[in-house]
Amino acid sequence: MSLPYRREIDGLRAVAVIPVILFHANFSQFSGGFVGVDVFFVISGYLITSILIDDLQAGTFSIVRFYERRARRILPALFLIMAASMIPASLFLLPSELRSFSDSIVAVTVFSSNFLFWMTSGYFDAASQNNPLLHTWSLAVEEQYYLLFPLFLAATWRFGRRWFAAICALLAVASLCVAQYSSQVSSMFAFYLLPSRAWELLIGVLIAVHNAGARQIRLSHTTREVGGLLGALLIAFSVFVFDRHTPFPGVYALVPTVGTGLIILCSDKSTVTGRILAHSLLVQIGLISYSLYLWHLPVLVFANHALLAWPGRIVSSLLIGLSFALAYISWKFVEVPFRNRRLISRRQIFTFSACCMAAFITVGFVGHLMNGFEGRFSPSQIQFARAFENRVPTRHYFAREDILKKFRFECDFYDVGRYLAGSPTDEPKAAIARDCYTRDRRLKKTVFIWGDSHAQQLYYGVHINLPSNWQILQVASSGCDPSIHPDTSLRPYCAHSNTVALSSIQTVHPELVIVGQNSGHNAKHMLEIGAYLLKNGAQNVLFTGPTPHWTADLPKIMVFRLWNQPGHYSRTGVNKSVMRINAELKKQFVESPHIHFVSIIDYFCNSSGCLTYFGDNKETGLTTWDYGHLTPIASNAFARDILVPGILGKFVAPPNAPLPEGSSLAKK
Repeated sequence: MSLPYRREIDGLRAVAVIPVILFHANFSQFSGGFVGVDVFFVISGYLITSILIDDLQAGTFSIVRFYERRARRILPALFLIMAASMIPASLFLLPSELRSFSDSIVAVTVFSSNFLFWMTSGYFDAASQNNPLLHTWSLAVEEQYYLLFPLFLAATWRFGRRWFAAICALLAVASLCVAQYSSQVSSMFAFYLLPSRAWELLIGVLIAVHNAGARQIRLSHTTREVGGLLGALLIAFSVFVFDRHTPFPGVYALVPTVGTGLIILCSDKSTVTGRILAHSLLVQIGLISYSLYLWHLPVLVFANHALLAWPGRIVSSLLIGLSFALAYISWKFVEVPFRNRRLISRRQIFTFSACCMAAFITVGFVGHLMNGFEGRFSPSQIQFARAFENRVPTRHYFAREDILKKFRFECDFYDVGRYLAGSPTDEPKAAIARDCYTRDRRLKKTVFIWGDSHAQQLYYGVHINLPSNWQILQVASSGCDPSIHPDTSLRPYCAHSNTVALSSIQTVHPELVIVGQNSGHNAKHMLEIGAYLLKNGAQNVLFTGPTPHWTADLPKIMVFRLWNQPGHYSRTGVNKSVMRINAELKKQFVESPHIHFVSIIDYFCNSSGCLTYFGDNKETGLTTWDYGHLTPIASNAFARDILVPGILGKFVAPPNAPLPEGSSLAKK
């Protein structure tokens, strides 16, 4: 007996894949679009289990047949996308990037890419968004699950449906507990690996077991209507409200997965939700959803690499359209034929799969051993690219330049050590060094650096240029905007960092607080922070504007676009939106004797563009090692020419200077 076709399930696949695509295309309204993968997990658990139970009840259960079906369903389209990705990879990737791509080719082939990405990158990291095969982690999770699940089902189904359901329910609860715990202490483990994802598939399994029962609980029409609509609302809520800071996939993941379960359980052609999902457009998108999921990220990512900038909304929309076209072609001419047993036999599909896997593994190993085929570049370009290679976990550039020391990472509450070890957490480090926030009374004056990594980058230059009778304190944590309302932060380590910073400023009364941050610059908020700091310990406050930002990492722009161009200044690759933000800040910021603003962009940029490197050596003189963090030589130059003269001059106003008009101190 074959299972009845449910059009609404294909419509639900469309609901799953569209938010994922829009999330990856940086449509900000779909900030939680990544939950589409969780929807897929529940659907997959339901469908595969339904098929296996149907086989068991019909006496046709076969492990070999199951793996044949998976091979027909998964491999042909996957192999097509992998082969197609190799062409732009060879054109647009640096050697280190192509070597990492080669590693991912091998990992994807043996369904272990989730382990590779767990060890090397976080899903929401900026570098990860440039990985064209990042999305294959979910395929790896599913295939690892289905490598074991048929054996587990065959071994336990004999004890009866209720016993099987009870065991699955216990496993689901255990997996959810693992997910909740690991999302707090090791978010990458939680996100990528099967132990913290199995419960989502098991939700689908439990629904399939329920539907397979001889005496199903009959739900009333009203209950099914309400259940389906509630499920749709839960999915919509998670897509539009969740974001990359939402702890995942712990209890928050219950929202989209329970919503999916409710739709599968309650919705059919007699309900409003079921009829909407069964619309022909959604069904057609659902039919091509697997190919669409595979194509969309390589298309978007390689466009980013080719343009050396993430595509804007119009270009992204065109690229999404291209993804749909490619998905339809691969569905019609690859997926459908390979699923037809009359066209391709079991032996042929297994032979095809084995040959392709061997070929991809070979190509991947060769790409790794050949260091990303460095021969594509000149020796000087290769040396330059190697100098700025900084991928997790080795981070060669950080190690070579001793960046952790030069930018004083011992004053960072983000646990960098755990991040480099592949188990990042948003929980703060137990403590930072005491000399980061404790005043040395033997020194006459103190500068306090506060903010995120764009505040950290100022330390090196200030440290080597400021007279020795000044003490430099610092509480600056990666990814943490300075805030006078610490409890509003979604990241525990940021809340803790800002709390410690504010408390320390109130205690040590520094002569000057330097506030630096990557983004979110707003003159009104900055002036509010300045007034608060003056009221709570600071004698003077200096805000630094954004650094020059580049549309891609500056070393990559240098290799691909600027290598043979004359001059040190360039407009190519400059992030114009950040330039506009800086211009607005300069217009709106109202300085006073105790609150100042200094433009980093004005120092590094002029009418010819922004400075790419000092002196005659691109490698030793580069100003930015990534998209916008200053190198030590740039930090030194800016501090020597701008910051330190200002600290010794107008930035540290005499105690009797008038306070800014409108500040809380001026009113007293």
